[in-house]
Amino acid sequence: MRRLGIVSDTEHQAVVDDAHAQVLAMLTDRAGVFAHAERWAAWAGEPAWPTPRLPRSTVAAERVAPEGG
Repeated sequence: MRRLGIVSDTEHQAVVDDAHAQVLAMLTDRAGVFAHAERWAAWAGEPAWPTPRLPRSTVAAERVAPEGG
């Protein structure tokens, strides 16, 4: 949107600043997605669950050096 000139840098920064303030307020108040943070901090998977594995194609792609690198 900024590259197209629809949103100015000033408007973009205002949105970022507002979002930042909202998140900090939610953290301070333990509200929104942070309301039950203590439950998530104590969460653990079931020991019987298998360890997740990435698909082979993803693992192989990570071994390839990036262009120019």
